[in-house]
Amino acid sequence: MSDLPQRWDPMTSVPPDLDDLAYYGDKWEDRHWMNVPGPFYTGQTDNCWTGRLHAPRNVLYGGEYHNEFVYRQPKSPAEVAGMLAAANDDPFGGYACDGDSRWTPAAVRAWWSGRGKVEEHLAELLAEYTKEGAGLQDADAAEGVRDFLTYLATDLEDDLRAYVFRLENDRYPAADDPLPNL
Repeated sequence: MSDLPQRWDPMTSVPPDLDDLAYYGDKWEDRHWMNVPGPFYTGQTDNCWTGRLHAPRNVLYGGEYHNEFVYRQPKSPAEVAGMLAAANDDPFGGYACDGDSRWTPAAVRAWWSGRGKVEEHLAELLAEYTKEGAGLQDADAAEGVRDFLTYLATDLEDDLRAYVFRLENDRYPAADDPLPNL
């Protein structure tokens, strides 16, 4: 059983002395289209597939160049630490955690309405990562794709509804707060 509230703000576990220049500001315009809305996202990252070493429940690889992207926002202090470690390993400095000041409720809803494109790309990735002769790193990436597909079909909608609530009310919802529609 976790001591965290049902809806927890991952930014509460980001160290206050985090280097502003490394994690804020100039990555939004280059963000990876597969990033799930939330405070953490990636812009241009390397394609060396190191993100899942630190954040296997949060980071995946895809898009034209198989760059890293955030497919699930951190749900615990340990997952935030994993995201920050993944960010520190990225030689391009492509991770950011200023999404709360960038996403709008309308943009979150637009991302959700375009999830079919995300699902299509994930199906293509799964076929690629599970083809005959795929290696161990591909097997790990395929596991991440399956996890993301499950998340898309189950909890992501409620998580995004809670995030829209957070953007509209400057706090995550309590258990009895009604969630907005997507």
